[in-house]
Amino acid sequence: MSAMDKLQNKAQELAGQGKEAAGKATDDKDLQAEGHKDQAAGNAKQAGEKVKDIFK
Repeated sequence: MSAMDKLQNKAQELAGQGKEAAGKATDDKDLQAEGHKDQAAGNAKQAGEKVKDIFK
């Protein structure tokens, strides 16, 4: 996994956490869901990169 990929995936995860927190603070269920989705996508990408690294 390249360092750039790690940073991008972590940034997406952190952005998702921020959106989810903002959604909770403003009682915006759509923003909360979007934040949760972004976090899940970042985690999935990290897992995929780790699997690729195993088979190198």
